[in-house]
Order: sequence, then C-alpha cells, then structure tokens
Amino acid sequence: MPWPSLPAPLPADLPPQTQPHVKPFVCDDGSAKSLHFTMGELQSRMNKASPWQLDVDYTRTMMGFLLLQQAPAHIVMVGLGGGSLAKFCYRQLPDCRLTVLEINPHVVALRRDFCVPDDDERFRVILDDGAAFVAAQPARCDVLLVDGFDHEGQPAALCSQRFYDDCFAALTPDGVLAVNLHHDDVDYPVWAERLQRSFGGNAVEVPAPEKSNCIVFASRGAHLSPRRINLSRSLSRLDSAARQQLKPEFVRIAWAIRDLGDSAAS
Repeated sequence: MPWPSLPAPLPADLPPQTQPHVKPFVCDDGSAKSLHFTMGELQSRMNKASPWQLDVDYTRTMMGFLLLQQAPAHIVMVGLGGGSLAKFCYRQLPDCRLTVLEINPHVVALRRDFCVPDDDERFRVILDDGAAFVAAQPARCDVLLVDGFDHEGQPAALCSQRFYDDCFAALTPDGVLAVNLHHDDVDYPVWAERLQRSFGGNAVEVPAPEKSNCIVFASRGAHLSPRRINLSRSLSRLDSAARQQLKPEFVRIAWAIRDLGDSAAS
C-alpha cells in the first residue's frame, strides 16, 4: 500500500533564531537514558540494555490499542519523544506502516541517542505539526497514538475540540485512538469530555498504573465492549518478552472496558 500524500514537512535546518522550540536534554545514569525539558518532568526513558523495551508504565497502557485493533496496517503517532512506542511497534508489528510526527526539531535530532531506527519503507519520522497532519488524513489511520508534550505540558493544539474531531475523521471505520493525558492537570476533565463528544461517548479512560497519566481509548467504529476483546489474539503477534511484559496491563485494560460495558448496560 503506498504512503498517503503528506503535507510539506517543516525544514529541519531552520536557523536557531527562527526556531521557537525548547531544546530538551538527555540524562544518562549508566543503565538508562531519559529525555527531559525540565528535571521535574520525565518525557521518556530507555533501558540501555533493552532499548526496545517499554520502560515507562503509561507506554504499556497505550499499547492496549491492540485489544481493539489487533492487526493495524497503518499507525500514526503524534509525538516522538524518546521513541519508546515507535521502536516497540516497529519491532513487534512488522507488517504495519508507522508514521511519526514530531514538531520539535531538537527532539528529532536526538533519535539516534534513543536508538530510534532510520526511516525505511515502512517507518517515517516527519518533522511537522501533528495537529495539521491529522487534519489532512481523512480515514487513513487504523490506529492514532497521541502523546505530544512540550516544556509546558499538553499543547493546546493537541487537546482542542477541533483536534479530537479531526482524530475521529482521520481514523478508518474500525480505527482506534489512544491519547495520553495528564490526569492531574486542572483541565483534564475538559479534555476527557471533548474526547467523549468527538467520539459520541465511545471512549474509555484508563489511568496508568502510576496514576499521573491517563490513557483515553476511543473508537470510530464498533462500540467499546468486551465482545471486541480477544486477549490471546491481541498478544499473538508479539514476541515472548513483549507478551510477558504486556499481558498484565492488557488484562487490566480489558477489565476497564468490561466495566464500561456493564455501566452502559445498567
């Protein structure tokens, strides 16, 4: 399947004085590398001995999209960060094309520090505005992963009603959206309500194990219900280490979706 036509990417060689993006920094403690805008906020972490592993718990929660869309042909990710989700999907879903949008050229420049693979026939990292890209992709994403943060937190362009409407339109008929939100942010209830509105209530909130992040799963197609979940099939394409890592989290997410179904039925 050919790549979709893409908006023109931002040039990677803009002079510093015209580049409004904050430059992140990397911390290396010997066993792990982490990406930060400030020391108080972790953007990404990589275990140097297992760079493909999902080292931060919310990334394992985001992979729960496989419970609802077991065989995506095209995944679009908004936000590269340290590339944890991009690397994991590239390794574990070899039949899937991956398009990763990152607006900050300083983040893209660190891709080799975090072992993000080079672009090839099924993997692209594009320096561009993720919100604008999504708006230009009607019905082209089987899975859309939104994990875009800057030094101030959740960018307004990635949590507006229009953006969530565009996410709905960008998905294929059975497409699935997974959005990482800061659960402790004062605006979290507003963002969650916008997602519910854009997807007609077909969304479920799943707090990550350490609670400060919450992943919202939403579906354009069939209602989120236990009938859509097949745990063994969702794990079957992964290697043994990935299955072992993700199975407990997938079970937890499956129960959250079952709870949603029970609430809707009552």
